[in-house]
Amino acid sequence: MKIFVCVVLFAATCCLNFASSTTYEPTWDSLDKRPIPSWYDEAKFGIFMHWGVFSVPSFENEWFWWNWKGAKIPSYIEFMKENYPPNFEYADFAPQFTAEFFDPDSWADLFKASGAKYIALTSKHHEGFTNWPSVNSWNWNSVDVGPRRDLVGDLAASIRNRTSIHFGLYHSLFEWFNPLYLKDKEGGFKTQDFVRTKTMPELYDLINNYKPELIWSDGQWEASSDYWNSTEFLAWLYNSSPVKNTIVVNDRWGKGTPCKHGGYYTCQDRYNPGTLQTHKWENAMTIDKRSWGYRRNAPLSDYLTIDELLKTFVTTISCGGNMLANIGPTKEGTIPTIFEERLRQMGKWLGINGEAVYSSVPWKHQNDTTNPDVWYTAKGGKVYAFVLEWSSSIKLGSPLATSSSSTIDLIGGTTNLTWEPLKPSGVKVDIPAWSGLKWCLVLRFNGFQ
Repeated sequence: MKIFVCVVLFAATCCLNFASSTTYEPTWDSLDKRPIPSWYDEAKFGIFMHWGVFSVPSFENEWFWWNWKGAKIPSYIEFMKENYPPNFEYADFAPQFTAEFFDPDSWADLFKASGAKYIALTSKHHEGFTNWPSVNSWNWNSVDVGPRRDLVGDLAASIRNRTSIHFGLYHSLFEWFNPLYLKDKEGGFKTQDFVRTKTMPELYDLINNYKPELIWSDGQWEASSDYWNSTEFLAWLYNSSPVKNTIVVNDRWGKGTPCKHGGYYTCQDRYNPGTLQTHKWENAMTIDKRSWGYRRNAPLSDYLTIDELLKTFVTTISCGGNMLANIGPTKEGTIPTIFEERLRQMGKWLGINGEAVYSSVPWKHQNDTTNPDVWYTAKGGKVYAFVLEWSSSIKLGSPLATSSSSTIDLIGGTTNLTWEPLKPSGVKVDIPAWSGLKWCLVLRFNGFQ
């Protein structure tokens, strides 16, 4: 059986065809040669969800437990003193993670409406609580306590039954306060009891039972990939797993692996280099500027506007990246209105301008040579300009007409716009009165280079 895959080589995206019988060795030299399945590069836009016990206190960010008991940050200690009994422990939050309003069908419908082509749900964050009935996490999972349901399984079923979205999972390799991990760490990671009895059994369980097409690994930074047995797992994932032909992974598989090994690169949170990269990459970012998890105390000003979100998006895809936009559901299982609004706005914009986004590739210029508010993609012989700021006319330095019959269209609006060449290069384009979306205009260039 053959499948098509997409990789970025020498600042150009190309699709390759390889046989799924290819065998990968458990070494980075071998694993790094596996091309990334083409669906991922074509998708461009995904949705991240940070959801867990940290959604109960929903104070400051999803690192609540560590900031309270590990780093002992005064504001967290004071928050607990003012709002909870003296002997209250983090585990006492779990029964309050109820998810009584969680409707996976409505989530799936929202994600479809957003125009997203893939999602990544938290299966387990650094707190160790699993959103599925892990046999390796007794009484610290969503079936034994709290929601009393398989959150991963329920959402996976709805996504597959109601959409064509690719289902993915976030998974943290380490756990802040797991005694087995702390013992391995104390010994300089010369033992692997935590990996052998917790991390790896759960990863294999997730793959075999839920068959995600994406694994967003995290929590790698304290120990090497040798400690995590990452290369052995990835070799199995690519060679023998039930998702070997479609699975996509990131680069967080051990200390020193981000931006160097794995599948696509994330490098760091909110990574957006602004220049074309030689390897496929992702901008995993947050709509709430300060947190990945839901915050009850977040003011409106902490949320990206749709204009800010679209600027992040177009600067990302113009340089060959995908954008994974994070939302934080509540402990009750609802998606806060501000996140829903942003996702529906994205969907409305993509419904008009999707031809310039999905399956596009970077053009020879990512940012216009004279107008910093214009970014480009290309597809099917056409060039697309994303115009973040405009007036009745705009000047662009990058596009060059190939003939007198070259045309420029406003996607979703007027076709065959009035334009004139500029010297020594570029064009001046007249923008007609526009009653459509005011966020980011997209121009289609036909017959330009």
